[in-house]
Formats: sequence, C-alpha cells, structure tokens
Amino acid sequence: MRVVLTWRDKAEQCIYDLAFKPDGTQLILAAGNRLLVYDTSDGTLLQPLKGHKDTVYCVAYAKDGKRFASGSADKSVIIWTSKLEGILKYTHSDSIQCVSYNPVTHQLASCSSNDFGLWSPEQKSVSKHKSSSKITCCREEHNDILAVADWGQKLSFYQLSGKQIGKDRSLNFDPCCVSYFTKGEYILLGGSDKQVSLFTKDGVRLGTVGEQNSWVWTCKVKPDTNYVVVGCQDGTISFYQLIFSTVHGLYKDRYAYRDSMTDVIVQHLITDQKVRIKCKELVKKIAIYKHRLAIQLPEKILIYELYSDDSSDMRYRVKEKIVRKFECNLLVVCADHIILCQEKRLQCLSFSGVKEREWQMESLIRYIKVIGGPPGREGLLVGLKNGQILKIFVDNLFAIVLLKQATAVRCLDMSASRNKLAVVDENDTCLVYDIYTKELLFQEPNANSVAWNTQCEDMLCFSGGGYLNIKASTFPVHQQKLQGFVVGYNGSKIFCLHVFSMSAVEVPQSAPMYQYLDRKLFKEAYQIACLGVTDTDWRELAMEALEGLEFETAKKAFTRVQDLRYLELINSIEERKKRGESNNDLFLADVFSYQGKFHEAAKLYKRSGHENLALDMYTDLRMFEYAKDFLGSGDPKETKMLITKQADWARNINEPKAAVEMYISAGEHLKAIEISGDHGWVDTLIDIARKLDKAEREPLLMCAHYFKKLDNPGYAAETYLKIGDLKSLIQLHVETQRWDEAFTLGEKHPEFKDDIYVPYAHWLAENDRFEEAQKAFHKAGRKGEAVRVLEQLTHNSVVESRFNDAACYYWMLSMQCLDIAQDPAQKDVMLSKFHHFQHLAELYHGYHAIQRYTEEPFSFHLPETLFNISRFLLHSLTKDTPLGISKVNTLFTLAKQSKALGAYKLARHAYDKLQGLQIPARFQKSIELGSLTIRSKPFQDSEELVPLCYRCSTNNPLLNNLGNVCINCRQPFVFSASSYEVLHLVEFYLEEGITDEEAVSLIDLEAPRHKHENKWQEITSNNSQTLRLDETMDSMGDDPFTAKLSFEGGSEFVPVVVSRSVLRSMSRRDVLIKRWPPPLKWQYFRSLLPDASITMCPSCFQMFHSEDYELLVLQHTCCPYCRRRVDDPSP
Repeated sequence: MRVVLTWRDKAEQCIYDLAFKPDGTQLILAAGNRLLVYDTSDGTLLQPLKGHKDTVYCVAYAKDGKRFASGSADKSVIIWTSKLEGILKYTHSDSIQCVSYNPVTHQLASCSSNDFGLWSPEQKSVSKHKSSSKITCCREEHNDILAVADWGQKLSFYQLSGKQIGKDRSLNFDPCCVSYFTKGEYILLGGSDKQVSLFTKDGVRLGTVGEQNSWVWTCKVKPDTNYVVVGCQDGTISFYQLIFSTVHGLYKDRYAYRDSMTDVIVQHLITDQKVRIKCKELVKKIAIYKHRLAIQLPEKILIYELYSDDSSDMRYRVKEKIVRKFECNLLVVCADHIILCQEKRLQCLSFSGVKEREWQMESLIRYIKVIGGPPGREGLLVGLKNGQILKIFVDNLFAIVLLKQATAVRCLDMSASRNKLAVVDENDTCLVYDIYTKELLFQEPNANSVAWNTQCEDMLCFSGGGYLNIKASTFPVHQQKLQGFVVGYNGSKIFCLHVFSMSAVEVPQSAPMYQYLDRKLFKEAYQIACLGVTDTDWRELAMEALEGLEFETAKKAFTRVQDLRYLELINSIEERKKRGESNNDLFLADVFSYQGKFHEAAKLYKRSGHENLALDMYTDLRMFEYAKDFLGSGDPKETKMLITKQADWARNINEPKAAVEMYISAGEHLKAIEISGDHGWVDTLIDIARKLDKAEREPLLMCAHYFKKLDNPGYAAETYLKIGDLKSLIQLHVETQRWDEAFTLGEKHPEFKDDIYVPYAHWLAENDRFEEAQKAFHKAGRKGEAVRVLEQLTHNSVVESRFNDAACYYWMLSMQCLDIAQDPAQKDVMLSKFHHFQHLAELYHGYHAIQRYTEEPFSFHLPETLFNISRFLLHSLTKDTPLGISKVNTLFTLAKQSKALGAYKLARHAYDKLQGLQIPARFQKSIELGSLTIRSKPFQDSEELVPLCYRCSTNNPLLNNLGNVCINCRQPFVFSASSYEVLHLVEFYLEEGITDEEAVSLIDLEAPRHKHENKWQEITSNNSQTLRLDETMDSMGDDPFTAKLSFEGGSEFVPVVVSRSVLRSMSRRDVLIKRWPPPLKWQYFRSLLPDASITMCPSCFQMFHSEDYELLVLQHTCCPYCRRRVDDPSP
C-alpha cells in the first residue's frame, strides 16, 4: 500500500468535522464558527459560509446531495442547500454535538448535550426528545457491524443487536474519529497519535495513511474512491490517495493473490477452484512454486505445502515459519528455499531462516523467475536493469550470464526445452534469442509481457497495446484483442492478469496450425493441434495429411474426430503397402474419391493404368456419362452392365420410366416388367409381352400376373394363350368369374372340368344360389358335395318352414342318391335313401298346404283338397313324424274339414286324437269348441267322401288302419299330387322275361279296335302325356287286363302281372309309364277310366288330373312338385 498526498491546506481554527458531497466534488469543513467549502480535485477553497455565532462542531450532507446541515456551540442548527445558501435555522437548549441525515428518508437528526431533534423537509416544526446524558455521536450507516473506538484506547466491534464480535483491539492512543470505507472493507482511525491508521474491518492494522503535527479530530473517505481527507486540531487539512498494489504469484496453473490485505486466495486456473488462507495480518509478498506457497507478513514468512501430490489438490498446510522481519522487493520460493530480492542483492534462505547464499548483481534486479529443476537445485532466471540476463542455481554461488542486451529487462521467459529465451525490454519490444548461439532469432514490437507455451517448444505469446499476439516458429504473428498482461501459456490456455483478476483464456491454436499446414509440416501441425483446436481444424489437418500421404498423422487426426470411414481407407492403404503396392498415384486417387474429388481421382486412376477403377467409381456414383469415357473397346457385356446399373440407379432415384426403358434396352425384361407392373403401366406391359418370344416363359408369366393384378384379364388371357398355359388361363377365367369362357374351354378340354365346375359351384354357393351350386357340383362329378349341399338346403328349408322347397330338395336329393346308386358298391344304401327321400318329399309337399292353412288367415285350397291331404298325411305318419311336420296341425285341419264336409265320425276321431297332444294356445279354444260341437253330429261319415279302390271296387273307410292301401286287395292307392284324390290307376307288373323295351313296343303295337277307336285322342308333349275322349265310345268289350284285376281275397297283396298278349291288347293311350333310371325298374300304370284325363310329369313321375296340372303350370311355369320348367327339354 502506498499513500500519496494529493493536496494540503491550513485553516486558522481546529477542524472539528467534515463531510463530502455524495458525488465527491465538494468537501465541507467545520473550522471555528465558519464552514469552508473546498473543491476536492485540487484543494481550492470555493467559499467560506458564515451563519453561526460560535464554534461549529459538526456537519453532515444528505445522501441525495440537495442539502447539508451544520451544528454549533451557539445551540443552533442551520440547513444549507447544495448552492451554499442557508434555508432554515432552528435551536436546541444546549450546544449541538452531532448531526446526521437518514440516507433513505433524508430526515435530519440533531443532538445536543441534553436532547435530540428530528427534522424533515415535509415538517415545519422540529420534534425534540430529552436525553438523560450527553450525546456525542449519531450515524446512519449501511454496515451491519458497529465499530467502537473509546478513550480506553480500545477498538471493539459489535453486531447491531449489541453482541460483541471478537476481542477488543488495543490502540495505544486516544481515538478521536473512526470512519468506514464506502463498502465497509476498511476502517480509518485517528486521534492523539497525530496520524490516521488504516485497519481491516476485522481490526487488523495495515499501516499509516498520513502523519500530522497535532491531534487528528476527523477523517473521512471520499465516496466510492480510495481518497482520504484528514482534519487536525491545528487546522491542517490533508487529502491523500491510497494505492493498493497487487500482491500475487503464479506457477503454471496455480495463481495466488492477496485479498482484503490480510487473506491469500489460491486459484486453480483450469478447474477454477479457490481456497482462502486467512493470515490475519498484512500480506506483503506471495510466492508459489509447485506444491510450495510462501507468504510474507510484517514480522514473519509462512511456508505452506499441499497435503498431497495430486494436481487438483487445493488443501494447504503450514510447513515452516520464519519469524523474522525481512525487507525485500521480490520473493521467490523453491522446493527447499526462499529467495529474497533487495535492490541488487539476492539472498537464499532455508525454510528455517538460515541464509545459505547471497548473490550481488551489477545492476538493479527487475525480474526473477523459477525455471524448475531438481529439489534444492532449482534454476532462477534473473533480468537486470542494465540488460543482463543471468541463470542462477540455488546450490551454486556463481551466476551464469546467458546474454547481455542494451536495454533494460522488463519480463523474461525460457522455452520448455531451455533452448530459447524471450525478453521484453523497457522499449516494449519482445526479443527472442537462441540461448546457445546468443543469436537474436526475431523481435516483435508492442509487448509488455511474454510467455512460452509449456507444451510446445516453438510457440510463445506476448501481450501489449490491447492485443494478444501468438507466434509459432518464424511464422507471422496471429493477433486477437485482449486486455491485460500475459503471465502464462499452457497448451491452449493463456493466463492473463487484468487489473486485479487472473483469468484463463482458451485460445484455439488454429492459426499456427494452418501456418504449419501451409508448409506441409504435418507432424508439427499435429503437435499444435494437440494443444487445442476445433473439430473442423482436426478434420482439415487430417485431410491435408491424407492428401500429403502422411498416413500416420492422418490416422491420429481421424481417430480424434472418430471418422471410421477414412480410418478404414487408411488401414486398407497400409495393408496394400505391406503387400508391396507402391503406386502413390493410386493411393492418392483413392483419397480423392473418398473426398468427393472424383474427376481428379479418375485422372489419377487413368494415369496409373487402372481405368476399370474409374469406370467402377463413376458407375457407383451414377455418373454414367463420365463412365462411358472409360468403357473398353465396345465390349457389349460391359455396355450392358453399365446400362443395367444406370437403370438400377434410375429406379432408386424414383425415375421408373427411364429405368424401364434402360432395362428393356439391356434385355433385363423381368425388372422392366416388375417396375411397370408396380406402377400400373398396362400399355408398357402389353408392348413387352407382345415383343417377347413365347419361349421366354418366365417374363410372360410375370406379365400375365400383373395383367391379372391390374384388372386386365383380357391381356392376361392373351399372354397365357401365347405360352399355351391352358390351366392358368382357366384359372384366370375362374378368378375373374368369366364362366362362359371357362365353360367353353372346359368343353374343348374335359380334363379341366374339375378346375371349372368346382370353383363355379363354390361361387354359386357363396352367392346363395345353392340349387345351381348343387347342379354344378354334380356336373363336376363331386356327387358327395352335391348331396351335402342338398342336405343342407333341405334342412334349412324344413327349419324355416319352407316345406314346398323342402319337398323339392328331398326329391332332388332322392334323384342324386339314385344317380349314386349306379355304383354297385353303394347301390343298396343309396336305394334305401332314395325311397326314404321320395317318401319325405311326398309328405312335405302335402304338408305345405296344411301349414299354410293353419298359419295364414286365408287358404288357397278347396276343403276337399285339405281333407284329402290331411287324410293322406295321417295315414302316412304311422311311424316317426319327420322334422317340421306337426300332427296337431294335421289333425286340426282334418277335424275342421271333416266336420265341414260331413265326415263326423272321422272328425270326432281327430278331435279325440288332439286331446292327447300338446295343443298351442291359439288352437286351444277352437279345438275345445269343436270337440263339443262334433258330439251333436251323427256318428257316421258322408258316403260321398268314401274312397273307392279301382282294382276291386271296394269302398274304403275314411280312417284306414292299413294306411294308403285298399283294405280288401291291399292295392296301393295312386294319389293326385295336387288334389290328393285317389286316381283311377292300377299299377301292373311284367311277367318274367319281358323287358321294358319289349313291353313298350308291345303296348305300342295296338290290336285292331272298333271303328270308333279313333275317338280317343292322345296328346304327348315334352311336359306330359294326356288321354282325351272326343265322344262317347262303345263298350270296350272284353278286356284281358280287367280279367287280371280279379281278387280272391287274402291278407297279402297280390300284384297285377301281365303277359305279352295282355300288353299287346293295351292301348298306349291308357298306359302311363314311370321310366326310372337304372338300377330302378320302370313302373306301369293302367287307366281304368279312359274318359278322365291324367297327366304325369316326365321328370318327377307325379300324377295329376290334367286340368289341375295345366292350371298349376300356368301359375308357376314349372311342375309344382319337381319345379321342372316347361321350356326345359331334358326329362
């Protein structure tokens, strides 16, 4: 700390108090009964102020700078404006001892010997308060600590709560004034010792500000500065400037500096860790070296060491204390010694304080630095004012002169290898010498400090003129802006001291690295890069080294940026070099191709005789125009390969049109077809398919596949025809449901019948066309599936109460079984099923009318028809009742129709039977009523309703226990399939040995008849056989067939068997033949009433009254039983 007197003046009276204007431009002093106003810049007395009649004891300035106040022994307080005008005066009952302004409210407190008053600009009056004792001081400070100096010659510190902090400090004089610095870091204290002392805020005395000739009554600090004003009893006013010098030390990345005058902070410049060492005394000098730290205090030197050798350890402990007072300009610490520099003398002391050596220089020592070495033998670099630079070893009494220059030394540093020396002289010039040859290598202007890079021999930096200058080898200087002094350079970090703070500046080493690269010095550039450059710089270094074929450096650089691609290239080149390859042009061509310099690479490939590599490169890059330049002597294979690759590329970059054209020209039809098909280009596919030879089966099949996929079956069919693939063609027709074309092909090629009709049947079934599906299965020879479909249809019809459909399906099912029965292995089973299904078909056909009668409100059938049907069903349902047929409905219908037609006995039987069945609620009332009312009717049946047997002319009862056969001759009745009346037909059988063909021919050979024979008219059509009588015919006379009808009685049925003569006597018009397909025999029926016409359906062989049949055909355009259409020519 240095103290500089700025100005001094002397008043005639004692200076009791003083105050600064808040902006620091004016100083107000209380001198005698006047106020003196000074200009602080040069000590000019601006104006004396008179207003008090007695001595002025105190003065205070408001913080807002608008007014100040003074208090006097005349018991008055005067308030002055900043323009030095008095605006207000008020009095107390005794002399004024002190005044003070509140810094926030600007309220004024004035204190006298027995009271104090408070005044503010907003108040007209002053509020006063009595005090029991004399008030000597009042202050309003922002500090939280209260400093108290008393005439017991003690300095004490208190918290605002009144609790004392620490112990009392002895002063050895009577204090008269105490004042804090603006920020509270220091305290000024003056009194009877005729000087002002500077203390820390903890009470540690730092030094004397200024010695005076009389007691110091007041001292203050100029706001926010280091200027101090002192007022004495003899009227002397002194204005001082305090200069706090920087006390610090640096070694590599550790920086130690003084803080608060009594503390030492050690900062690690890399990690930015800090540790504070409290010395509690004024720190005068600091030195740091490796793990040692030396601190000089006023009466001793402390030596610290690190706890460990860890480079990041920041914990220090005291190693030694040298309790002696030393006067020195510079302090240096080594491993085992401290070096004291005083003017021209250097002293080496051990840590115990023993002086071991001393060196006397020719001139003043301007700079000293430890440059390392073994413990106890460290070297020192010393620069003198006369320009001498010496090297001293602490264990050697003799100094070595390194060189002598003409100008004084300001700063020194030696390179890492001790080969070069950098000097900054008093002319701000940086000079670099070779230590061994003493040669001046170069010099640079505008330097105030210099430092070599500790990790790179050829790099140094120097600062000056607001710039940082980095110099590598002999290259030009690289500049960037930087304030402060360079004190160290480690790798890419430059340590810079600016004012009182040390900072580590990260400086990329890009500029020097590129300087080395420009000269192709790759290894040196790599060393620079290791100090710290960006990834871009590393990549540039790697690329330059690679192009310079410096593979070792390139590999290291690419490893740094983790570029595996280039590392693989370098490894492959190194492998090739190991195998004996030495063509650098080829290596460089590979490098250029990797870097994207394709044309340069191609030129090198051509120059090295490897044109094929250039061709491959351009082909892989899809640069086909350039690739054509490297094609061989028109080799068609290479040309085709190139076109194919070009097409592949066009396909990959989503240029399919171009790719297709190229594939076609290269003969790659499959790829062309694939692209065209995927994009739906039918026209292109047509062109390709038509140009292809039919032998090229695979591409044609692919064309056909895409035609199908793109819904162009016509072109697909054309393609299949071209290659003769009929099976695929049929499959195409089936898939596209073009059945007519499929059937046409099937007729020409019967071997594909299954491939057509089976899918057709499935398609029909899926579209609910089950009957057609059944026929298609049958046609395809899938009789089992045909039967299954019919069985399912039949079952569904029964479940859904569609009994007419069920009858038709059962009839169809029976015919299917009959067809299967032609197989001898299945004959018996299938014939049994045939008869069973025929029986069910008849039952369901009849029951359809019953069901409609009971379920629907209106009936379409005559009562006689319903009566006959219900009787037929009752006689047929002797065993198990088939699914869906209700006995209740049948008996209910029979009961109602019997009653209506006069068959009361049968009606009563039906009602009695109903009593034993479970009757639906809707029929309950009707049946109960009918059961009661029928009892009022006679117990007999109408004669008109009694059926007649046309064989034996026996009247049969309406309720026949034998069923639908004659109770006398057991001849089965033949019923009409519409009205269910007994038809006048008698079945007859052929004698043994007569075949069906012979029987038909015999019947057709009609015997001579009476002349009226032609009155019988026979009508034969595809749909029926009809006999019609035109007019009354004469008696037939004796008929051989009638003789055969005779019946002698018995319980067994005796069929009518006819011989050839009887057959010959029969008229074709009187005979109906059921021409069953094998293995069934034909059935023959003779009409006994020629005048009643009967029609038989040629398909299902059901018999009808001709009038009924014609009416039903007109209604339904088909047979009511088997649904054979009228226009269907097939039987």
